Amino acid sequence: MVVYLDHAATSPIRPEVLDTYTRYLTLVGNPSSVHVAGQNVRRALEEAREEIAKAIGCNRNEVIFTSGGTESDNLAIKGLYWQRRNEDASRNLIVSAYTEHHAVIDPIEWLEREQGAQAIWIPVDARGVVDFAWLETFLVENAPRVALISLMWANNETGVVTPISDFTALAERHGIPVHSDAVAALGHIPVKFSESGLSAMSITAHKVGGPVGVGALVVSRQAKLTSLVHGGGQERAMRSGTMNAAGAKAFAHAVILAVARLERHASTLTPLRDRLVAGVLELVSDARFSRGDAPGLPDNAHFTFPGCSGDSLLFLLDRAGICVSNGSACQAGVTAASHVLLAMGRDEAEASGCIRVTLGIDSTESDVDAFLAALPAAHEGARRAGYTTS
Repeated sequence: MVVYLDHAATSPIRPEVLDTYTRYLTLVGNPSSVHVAGQNVRRALEEAREEIAKAIGCNRNEVIFTSGGTESDNLAIKGLYWQRRNEDASRNLIVSAYTEHHAVIDPIEWLEREQGAQAIWIPVDARGVVDFAWLETFLVENAPRVALISLMWANNETGVVTPISDFTALAERHGIPVHSDAVAALGHIPVKFSESGLSAMSITAHKVGGPVGVGALVVSRQAKLTSLVHGGGQERAMRSGTMNAAGAKAFAHAVILAVARLERHASTLTPLRDRLVAGVLELVSDARFSRGDAPGLPDNAHFTFPGCSGDSLLFLLDRAGICVSNGSACQAGVTAASHVLLAMGRDEAEASGCIRVTLGIDSTESDVDAFLAALPAAHEGARRAGYTTS
């Protein structure tokens, strides 16, 4: 029997959402067509936009459908940067933290290599908490050169939650737009765009029980950005291409369910996570709960295990029927230390000896029991294998 504890990588599609998805896949018509078949599909698309907007607290016109979180991050970062540079060529600084997902880091570094941007990485402490005071000081002298700030709402590896509204209030005093990758936050903690102060926010369906391949960038009506994809001018001319109405409806259904069960999600999974953390620290004396006492997601438990490779530990747990991860699934198969942990000040060995355990709404006490039962043997095997960078 397989125990699935990797919900941060992707969550199983909910049965009700699958029913919605398959039902709307049978609708025939291009949502941009003027005939009745096309307009029926368009109606479904706009219903989905309205439903998502209501669930996350934004205007329906602010929801721009994309293929997922990575595209949304790229559209936000490149689009905001290009728009701001067009308005003022001196604004070439992009401020972020090196604990971000690679869907944020990589486009920033691409803009640095190819487009004259300069990346400014805000320090984080040993728990992964972004240094607000450092940014406050930095902006006093450098705000006129800053094009945008991008900070994730919740870290996808360690689960650390950032008080986004504090950072947007600071940025607003300097007239700087803020983007947030909220992929790891949506459905796990309250996310209200209208209360956040954000100019743009990335979300995706498959992290909340929806299908892979559909997401959204929420763009404030006050924000302007340059499009990456040109063509038919769909989605407020920010994302041209035939819209995925079936995916949008399934996404909307998943978001509605996730938001409705937020309280149950937290009240059920927080004690389960706490028991898992306590069990790991009892079984492995030198294990370390990565975020310490920092505020975090109710379903995320990230650990480092000195003296052993995270890849070895992952493999041995997998052989025991336990599905966990080292960190971002997007980096799976790449033998490298966690860039998140390195940014938090861990050395190469410790940053390579980590696993992430993430619970879902259907996770049970027996799932945690199975993980804890399998851990000692897996850890011993991983320690015998040792740590290697090859």
